Amino acid sequence: MLRNPVLAGFEPDPSVIRVRDDYYVATSTFEWYPGVRIHHSRDLVNWRCLGGVLDTKHLLDLQGVPDSGGIWAPGLSHVDGLFHLVFTVVDTYGEGFKDVPNYLTTAPAIEGPWSDPVLLHSRGFDTSLFHDDDGTSWMLNMSFDWRPGRTAFAGIQLQPFSRTLRRPVGDPRLIFTGTELGVTEGPHLCRKDGWYYLVTAEGGTGYDHQSTVARSRSIEGPYETDPAGPLLTSRHDPSLKLQKAGHCSLVETPDGHWYAAHIAARPYSRRGRCVLGRETALQPVQWEDGGWPRIAAGVPALDVPAPALPPAPIAPTPATDRFEDPELGAHWSTLRRPATRDWITLAPGRLRISGGQSPGTRRAPSLVARRVTDTHCSLQTHMTFAPRTPGHLAGLTAYYNTRNWHYLHLTADDDGATLLQLLSCEAGRTVLHPPRYTLNAGQAVTLRARFNRPKLLFSYLDQGRYQDFPVVLDATTISDEAADEFVDGRMRTLGFTGAMLGLWVQDLDSSGIHADFAHATYRTGRP
Repeated sequence: MLRNPVLAGFEPDPSVIRVRDDYYVATSTFEWYPGVRIHHSRDLVNWRCLGGVLDTKHLLDLQGVPDSGGIWAPGLSHVDGLFHLVFTVVDTYGEGFKDVPNYLTTAPAIEGPWSDPVLLHSRGFDTSLFHDDDGTSWMLNMSFDWRPGRTAFAGIQLQPFSRTLRRPVGDPRLIFTGTELGVTEGPHLCRKDGWYYLVTAEGGTGYDHQSTVARSRSIEGPYETDPAGPLLTSRHDPSLKLQKAGHCSLVETPDGHWYAAHIAARPYSRRGRCVLGRETALQPVQWEDGGWPRIAAGVPALDVPAPALPPAPIAPTPATDRFEDPELGAHWSTLRRPATRDWITLAPGRLRISGGQSPGTRRAPSLVARRVTDTHCSLQTHMTFAPRTPGHLAGLTAYYNTRNWHYLHLTADDDGATLLQLLSCEAGRTVLHPPRYTLNAGQAVTLRARFNRPKLLFSYLDQGRYQDFPVVLDATTISDEAADEFVDGRMRTLGFTGAMLGLWVQDLDSSGIHADFAHATYRTGRP
């Protein structure tokens, strides 16, 4: 059996393809580097993260992007012996406008090297490419209309795409305006038995989310919506374990079986908050006699039949990272700037992070983090740090965005004494939790953050035993729902990512302070 989600934690908007016997899924990364994570499998059951594609500032500039801005819904395809990746960089999404430049990069192998990104357009987002049997290629995207009084999600556009020129040619054509549910986005095309099948996401990416299928004999339409209703949704059944189901892309196995990769979320309570963010799941797809693709009951299942492919198990990632390699492992991400040696250096048994700007910065933070993938998990690290002023901070964070995080850290008091303290930020309001502990100057410290479903606990090692900080935090404050903020009915901040656990360092004095981390251990399951 195949157990969902196949990609746990913050791994949304899957774009799935098969190249010979290899399957690849690209997922959104928003404000995190490297941009666009790629996952590989040979049996659709066992998946390995290959890391991110856009790993330099030359390929991707995220400086200043808003929370849950940056990379939205990449589109991965393969033709002419090249991988083609189209992606949106969301620079603005509030105040009724969206600045959404879309780019193309290509590579002869999934590991790269990836070409210089080419600007395609900024009319909308969720761009994808479709390569037809006759050798032509087409570009799709949702069309965004900023004008007051108009429908912002104006429908799906199709445009011829020249692989030789590496750009769209001709004028875009509106081919589908969606169903009455609205918020039509995430277009993917496939072709089967003389039909073009357009798969879109609708209803927004929350609890009304669904995947809609429409088809046409001509690629330019008109498109007829499946009369049986959505291909996949959880919106009518709050008891389902996988909620927010939608945003599908389809892939065919060599023996003619089909699967849909889609978004799913696992709320902590009935239609409650989703700390783990939006994850990637797979469902088998059957083609009915009428020629429509169908998922059993149109709802997501936790356990589904695995494809008849040779098993391809993957060695698990070791729980403890001792930073033996010259580069960060694929499970790590960095916030808004790539992991360059001006602020990160690695040596066997040491990750050195130079202090960055404040927790609220969108310019130069120093945060190295990994996804929270289970309702019970922990991250432990051993840190050496010698703060000299209150502007020097370093430690362990449970992080969602600049306005929602918890942070156990060392800093210095006015008299230079080293302090261990716990800081929280919820919806932009910062609170210092008592007590504060005084440590010896230069003393190394072992810190741990532990998720126990809705409880978040921080602790430190004292004489060989962990001592919990005497504050039980609400883990759901670092969730998609808690991050969504509206002021007087107007959007302020969106929550599209998921909880992260990470190593964080601030140098508010710009004095060159750094912290050394000897190892980091991530474990899932109950302690």
